[in-house]
Amino acid sequence: MHGEYKVPGGKLVVADLDVVDEHVRNAQISGDFFLEPDDALERINGALAGLQVDTSAAQVAARVRGALGDGVEMLGFSPEAVAVAVRRAVTGATGWRDHEWEFVHDVPREPALQMALDEVLTEQVGAGERPPTLRVWEWASNAVIIGSFQSLRNEVDLDGAARHDVTVVRRISGGGAMFVEPGNTITYSLYVPESLVSGLSFTESYAFLDDWVIGALNDLGVAATYQPINDITSPAGKIAGAAQKRPAGGAVLHHVTMAYDMDASKMVEVLRIGREKLSDKGTTSANKRVDPLRSQTGLDRADVISRMVGTFRNRYGLLDGMISDDTVALAEERVAAKFGTEEWLTRVP
Repeated sequence: MHGEYKVPGGKLVVADLDVVDEHVRNAQISGDFFLEPDDALERINGALAGLQVDTSAAQVAARVRGALGDGVEMLGFSPEAVAVAVRRAVTGATGWRDHEWEFVHDVPREPALQMALDEVLTEQVGAGERPPTLRVWEWASNAVIIGSFQSLRNEVDLDGAARHDVTVVRRISGGGAMFVEPGNTITYSLYVPESLVSGLSFTESYAFLDDWVIGALNDLGVAATYQPINDITSPAGKIAGAAQKRPAGGAVLHHVTMAYDMDASKMVEVLRIGREKLSDKGTTSANKRVDPLRSQTGLDRADVISRMVGTFRNRYGLLDGMISDDTVALAEERVAAKFGTEEWLTRVP
């Protein structure tokens, strides 16, 4: 069995295992990490021998840590990273390069249709009807997108939304509310097979699926980092928020909204951002919570998107694709039946 795990911001850890009767008989950990002293690798391999294949990642990490003891230097990886590589091996996880990725830079669409397309495209990837896909959105109008479990009345000032011509919609993933304006936001979705994140916890999968875009931002001169559970930040402030949904069917939806530019004053008139949430982020003003990419890069929005997509293409490969008319028609049916209805919007009043 073979499993790989690229530590976000760190090194690659590879686990090659021989398994007999649901137990690891031989284990070989390798990678481009740094480890001292040299015989520590033998201790890691020895700690894995005899493990049951259903041993949890936490238990694997504890076993590795116990075998290493004191005085060991692990640079670019950790016992937890070894455990993830092992879990990915025994669960049959795939890597990015095991898939042919399709890229879609979509036309502007209304908010409810965007929500429906996310659901439909995720289902299509899960059913094998389309390859794993990176989709960059374009917005046809202003919007607030609330998380699946958020209270509409608690999160959105509907009078403010109407005053600023902002459409309010609810997505299928959890997380917090996002304020978007055409031309001021960069939104993308990844529709990936479950096997890509196999062996990862939910928190680990966020960092794993965002690693490429953090690399792209770093290449643009932005000191971007991942902040658990689902934020991308820099020393200047929050850049983006991610959310995930794992519907039954074998695929994972991971989507991210990034601030390129922002009318923060308008945002706080539409979103009810409570003092407790602001204080939890270590700031007293919503205007200071988000720092747009425009101010950090000086690049046009199109250039930022192009550079981001180029990073993904260089790392994993991308073939240009499209969204078919049939897929759009199916999404429009979902708008009529679900995403455009008052019942869905107010499922948590």
